[in-house]
Amino acid sequence: MGATRTQIYLTAEQRRRLDELCRLRGVSLAEAVREAVDRYVAGAGDACEKALDDTFAKAPQISLPSRDEWIRDE
Repeated sequence: MGATRTQIYLTAEQRRRLDELCRLRGVSLAEAVREAVDRYVAGAGDACEKALDDTFAKAPQISLPSRDEWIRDE
């Protein structure tokens, strides 16, 4: 696995809860953080895709000139 080192700051409460979760699951802190980032990134993509799906081909009521007005005499 190619990985880069990243440093973050956590509150004391976040760290305490993460340490407890890691202990209960038997995983390293790094593994738990990577899993959390994967879920966060996947969820963000899902939200964007849902927004696009919900709005695709939908436009607010707009008024357009008739097509006859688009044709210019040359």
